[in-house]
Amino acid sequence: MSALRPLQRGVNLLGARYVSQSARVAANGSNILRRQLPSPLHGRSSAAGIAPRFPAGPSVPSQNGGTRRYASSTTSGPVKKTQLYDLHIARGAKMVPFAGYSMPLQYSDLSHVESHHWTREKASLFDVSHMVQHHLSGPGAVELLMKVTPSSLDKLKPNSSTLSCLLEEGTGGIVDDTVITRLDGDAFYFVTNAGRRTEDLAFLQAEIEAYRQAHGADSIKWEILDDRALVALQGPLAASLPRRGLPADTELSTLYFGNCRSLHLTLPDGTPTPQPLLISRTGYTGEDGFEISIPTAGCPSLPTQVTELLLSNPEQVRLAGLAARDSLRLEAGMYTPAAALGWIVGKDRRDPATATFNGAATILPQLASPAKTLSQRRVGFTVEKGSPAREGAIVVDLSDDSHPQIGVITSGLPSPSLGGTNIAMGYIKNGMHKKGTEVGVLVRNKLRKATVTGMPWVESKFYRPKA
Repeated sequence: MSALRPLQRGVNLLGARYVSQSARVAANGSNILRRQLPSPLHGRSSAAGIAPRFPAGPSVPSQNGGTRRYASSTTSGPVKKTQLYDLHIARGAKMVPFAGYSMPLQYSDLSHVESHHWTREKASLFDVSHMVQHHLSGPGAVELLMKVTPSSLDKLKPNSSTLSCLLEEGTGGIVDDTVITRLDGDAFYFVTNAGRRTEDLAFLQAEIEAYRQAHGADSIKWEILDDRALVALQGPLAASLPRRGLPADTELSTLYFGNCRSLHLTLPDGTPTPQPLLISRTGYTGEDGFEISIPTAGCPSLPTQVTELLLSNPEQVRLAGLAARDSLRLEAGMYTPAAALGWIVGKDRRDPATATFNGAATILPQLASPAKTLSQRRVGFTVEKGSPAREGAIVVDLSDDSHPQIGVITSGLPSPSLGGTNIAMGYIKNGMHKKGTEVGVLVRNKLRKATVTGMPWVESKFYRPKA
């Protein structure tokens, strides 16, 4: 599902990816790799500064001139196609390789900036079928998930979701982030990142096999749902769009952020979908919306039929691609992996005497003393006019004539919602992270002034119960 990107195996929980402290329930799909910063930011502690690196991906001209490059995957092997590939081509998509798949960057009807504004003002539909969907069930499902994640999944209610992460045995390093949904009792649905597919599947296979050896072959049933498509409908009009295909007695006003339902939609020809769709309320872009998991067993054309149903009113909803996704998520402060995901550790799982999740012995002491273990912080920047600071740009200390490196930019672009103001996200040396701190950023070998600023730039609009 959302909002969030893969991490290099071994990255610690306190240096984990940032999504939103509102517990993202959305699919991200990017595949960020990480690198360690050179001194003085580099630290040997597992919770110390580890800076993300965004591999160069597809590019399009930016609104300020020059080239805008999008984070992409470097997975090997032939580029695969999602179930909606033909629909993308028919609707004028510019396709680019991303996380091992051919994915739409943008469409011929709207520019990147127009698509961005359309999502903020109306609704857009994103294909996120490259994400890896899983189903886990059996009498050992809760115990296994409680071992490989730090979340209190035993307390998760049916048809509700939580952001979590898969943790390495011993080290507590993050294998990947994930959003886990409890369907009912011992049945769970979860989504992991496409760019980490090989690593995630190897990790899960090893953990599941070890559990089965100890508790029996029937203790866990695990399915990779490759036959399912996944789309994200986002924007202020999103809630009104599925209504035309829903049963008359279905009320979306009680489906809140982080909740899901299995529902049949009525297709334009009047027939119901042959299988129910899993509809989850999410905030993939920071806007209100839904993720819809669409089975194809017995009906390979169902993803296309459902997508065309959702797109049937072009005055309200249009397709959107990776370009709009990048800028929307950055503005919402959801785009970069970063520090302090310690809040996903269940409150009842913080007692060292009883904690049994992978890496608890390493993670819990760090949670107790985060100031001593974090050498750098994730912050936002506004950068002066001109070329924006892109991923990999070096942040330097202006108060020192030698301009030593104190951080690195992980993502940046001209913000469409802020009239083209250059915004960026990245890591900075602990102590330099306070709002208003003036720093320098090396952009195309030129020193540019930047200011540390708070995030998000655009507040999220997740649909929650009224207080």
